[in-house]
Amino acid sequence: MEGKCQVIDMIQMGEGIKLKAVILVGGEGTRLRPITFLNPKPMLPLVNRPFMENFILWLKSHKIKDIIFSTCYLPEIFKDYFGDGSDLGLRLTYIREEGPLGTCGGVRNVEKYLGGDHFMVFNGDILTSLDLTKMTAFHKSKNADITIALTAIEDPTCYGLVPVDEEGRVKQFLEKPSQDEITTNLINAGIYIIKSDVMKLAPEGAKYSFERGLFPTALSEGYKIYGYISDSYWIDVGTPQKYLAAHYDILNKKISFKFPYKEVLQNIYIGKDSKYSKNNFVSGPVVVGKRTRIEKGARIMPLTVIGDDCMISEGAEISESVIFNDCKIGKGCLIKASIVSNNVEIGRNVSIEDFSVIGDNSRIEEDNVLRNGIKISVNSHINRGQLKF
Repeated sequence: MEGKCQVIDMIQMGEGIKLKAVILVGGEGTRLRPITFLNPKPMLPLVNRPFMENFILWLKSHKIKDIIFSTCYLPEIFKDYFGDGSDLGLRLTYIREEGPLGTCGGVRNVEKYLGGDHFMVFNGDILTSLDLTKMTAFHKSKNADITIALTAIEDPTCYGLVPVDEEGRVKQFLEKPSQDEITTNLINAGIYIIKSDVMKLAPEGAKYSFERGLFPTALSEGYKIYGYISDSYWIDVGTPQKYLAAHYDILNKKISFKFPYKEVLQNIYIGKDSKYSKNNFVSGPVVVGKRTRIEKGARIMPLTVIGDDCMISEGAEISESVIFNDCKIGKGCLIKASIVSNNVEIGRNVSIEDFSVIGDNSRIEEDNVLRNGIKISVNSHINRGQLKF
């Protein structure tokens, strides 16, 4: 999993044991390009609110309030949006990595801020409903040196497998195994509790990972490593397909989520000062941002999220898609199961389907067909009828 940024906080783990948390976010988000060329992955919208805002509010619900962002890619965007965190009831500090240090190297880089006996680590590209309070109780009950959150998935070949024994103690680590190596479907879910003295195994100032470095080394050195198995909702949002799937799951209420706007029609949430007719909607779930205009005859189908200050023209049909802010969708357009980033203008009779992705500030003139997962880079200009992909 990608991740290069950290968040720190204090909570109490049991009898006087202070627990801090470190969140790893801020990688370049290469699998989500082009929408991450101008937007760090953790700041991409998740139902019209930055993913990282949802993330830190989840932490806050578990009493995590002091946060350090260790940024590397487009670091100024975090501070510009969150400031000191006081508006969210948090205390935020920003530390920039001079170069990518990997998951464990990034934590080593902020080790002086951790203190205490134990701390938490998060990969910042996951959406989950994991109960962090129960995980910390499990960690304490096992007197563990490291506890790793584990989740079961159908196809584990793209992730790190973590077989455990009957007591939950980790037996080995298998990173992205081949089919014949699969002995479990439990994967590393990117959430850890670590005893501070384990970090002495990590080199200082070097690129180093938990998954391939610290954890296997600690296991071989005899440290007690446990897996906390959870059936909570979990998804890695690192690809266009999974980014959309996370939206679908939120809209279908598979995970608890506070929608940013009022429910104005059944399962349809719309922000202030938007212009629309109830005839624009076949049914929910749908979310539309603030100050967006939907013309008569446009159809907004289920599993659609539209941002702020957009214009959806007559005859356009949008379904199963995420449209960012300040977009103009022309007459007769069809957008299905795709992502359109900020400040994009799409002309008449354009079709965008099949997990296609349009980068920021692009202009697509009329009569183009974009399908089969095509990706249009930022600041692009597609002339009339140029693409029939």
